[in-house]
Amino acid sequence: MNKPFNPETLEGQYYNALYALIEKKSPKIASSVIDELNNQRSSLKLIASENYSSLSVQAAMGTLLTDKYAEGFPYHRFYAGCENVDLIEEEASLKAAKLFGADYAFVQPHSGSDANLCAYHAILHKTVELPFLEKCGVKSIDALSPEQWKELRIKLQSGRLLALDYYSGGHLTHGYKHNVSGKMFEVSFYSVDKNTMLLDYEAIRKQALEIKPLILLAGYSAYPRKINFRKMREIADECSAVLMVDMAHFAGLVAGKVFEGDYDPVKWADVVTSTTHKTLRGPRGGLVLCKESFKDSVNKACPLMMGGPLAQVMAAKAIAFEEALSDSFVEYAHQIVKNTSFLAESLMKEGVTVVTGGTDNHLLLVDVSPMGLTGRIAESALREAHLMMNRNALPFDKNGPWYTSGLRMGTAALTTLGMKEKEMAEIAHIIVNVLENTKPNNDSSSASGKSRSKYTLDPKAKENAIAKVKELLDKFKLYPELG
Repeated sequence: MNKPFNPETLEGQYYNALYALIEKKSPKIASSVIDELNNQRSSLKLIASENYSSLSVQAAMGTLLTDKYAEGFPYHRFYAGCENVDLIEEEASLKAAKLFGADYAFVQPHSGSDANLCAYHAILHKTVELPFLEKCGVKSIDALSPEQWKELRIKLQSGRLLALDYYSGGHLTHGYKHNVSGKMFEVSFYSVDKNTMLLDYEAIRKQALEIKPLILLAGYSAYPRKINFRKMREIADECSAVLMVDMAHFAGLVAGKVFEGDYDPVKWADVVTSTTHKTLRGPRGGLVLCKESFKDSVNKACPLMMGGPLAQVMAAKAIAFEEALSDSFVEYAHQIVKNTSFLAESLMKEGVTVVTGGTDNHLLLVDVSPMGLTGRIAESALREAHLMMNRNALPFDKNGPWYTSGLRMGTAALTTLGMKEKEMAEIAHIIVNVLENTKPNNDSSSASGKSRSKYTLDPKAKENAIAKVKELLDKFKLYPELG
């Protein structure tokens, strides 16, 4: 039997057994697992939404828990035999609530998108459906007449959502027209200031008072600064809105006590959603935190828009939450911000344009247009040189969401490997050298005469970058326990 992992460690023994079982049924899948490990070990991961989960988290996902249906919530299931799933979900929920200081944690969502849908429906249930049922003098939708049900459906589709726009760093699930969230609500967007590229709370306040949204949504996937959630709470209260926060990207910074006081969303929001990977370093999945008054409405996710939860992933979430409750995780979270800030400073010292002039969190945005590149070209050239990051639209981006003018970089994964400021300076130099030696190809069909996707990367610069990346990753090996 092929044993690609270190048989002398517990982790290596586990992965050897896992690999053998997979290979027995599908050599192609087994080979892809090895290839992915080698791929991640040979490239610097600067994708802001990715990280490396612990092998304990991964092991929890590969269990027989995947065989069990458990629709409902702990001790109130629609299937028999859920005693162990009840304990697992309850443990995950209690640990999440403790970690974030929340009244209640709903750990069933399969992703951040699911978590946002759960939150939207919970808010609609509490603020629209329940008052309507009370007005009609009934206790459930089933008791409504066809005419009343039609009226309720109209009410449920007429709520207003005010969120950060996509180009300013918002997410697709924040009301984007091609996403279901954009079809659930009458959506309006606030943007960053054109000069500072920062949120203008007074402008948001004026817009909110004019629109009077049902939901004021804060949070981002590509905004490099902190948000003052106390100010957002004040705005929500002034326009009688529910304050919802999507902290999917920066949940680890909240758990790690980097974002506290005015910058802690759980302290100020009615409902908070998140993923459990990214900076939180757990399994791919979602999470909803809420005030006690929203608990029953959040639990309506089943059967409203969810079926059976993934028990194996909830088990992995419980382990990740336990890891995040440690002192070492607090140190890790603070180091993420130190690393990102130093990476931004190092890039700027080398003449690169960093949006907002720096960062307060785990990510930064680079404008590559002054270098004559599009985000797509920059992403591809850097990937060719073994640096993984994604192109990203910038505020008021003339290149649109496909080609873009920007790159988004994050340091959560590199920090997990143990890298610090010294390595960030080295990485900045590698990035700049690759970008300076990348030239867009000529394209007569383009208005500028230059291609927005095809390019030439100097072979020597590429070779040099790959060698330097390897040198770094040899010092900071991913999952060294595996051999």
